Amino acid sequence: MRFVVQRVSEARVEVDGNTVAKIGRGLVVLVGIHREDSVADAEKWVEKILKLRIFPDEAKDINCSIRDIDGEILWVSQFTLYGDSRGQNRPGFTEAASPETARQIYDHFIQFASERWPKSQSGQFAAHMHLHLVNDGPVTLILE
Repeated sequence: MRFVVQRVSEARVEVDGNTVAKIGRGLVVLVGIHREDSVADAEKWVEKILKLRIFPDEAKDINCSIRDIDGEILWVSQFTLYGDSRGQNRPGFTEAASPETARQIYDHFIQFASERWPKSQSGQFAAHMHLHLVNDGPVTLILE
């Protein structure tokens, strides 16, 4: 799995002009699913991201987790994270999971994430989305 994690002060996802998810202070996490990923991988990554210390406290700019600040998370599926444009101008997506496999893993990922952190919301799988966010810091990490 591959993730782009952004610390935000607010974010929302729109599909067809309608807001389908909206958060305040927290994280926007773009989720890419590799063709060899599994449900077990998804659960491991949820736990890792919930423990990720990228929020400030009194002592340091990066010392607290999403749980520590009681923040919100917006998860957004994004197969293009596995786009490969080496040697070509149009990216190929052979490393990304098939839509059917990705949907199964992503649905489990979102359910598991919501159980572990109820302040979770998600975009719409396989939809054309508009993501609006205010990156705080800016703080952006790539995890894989």
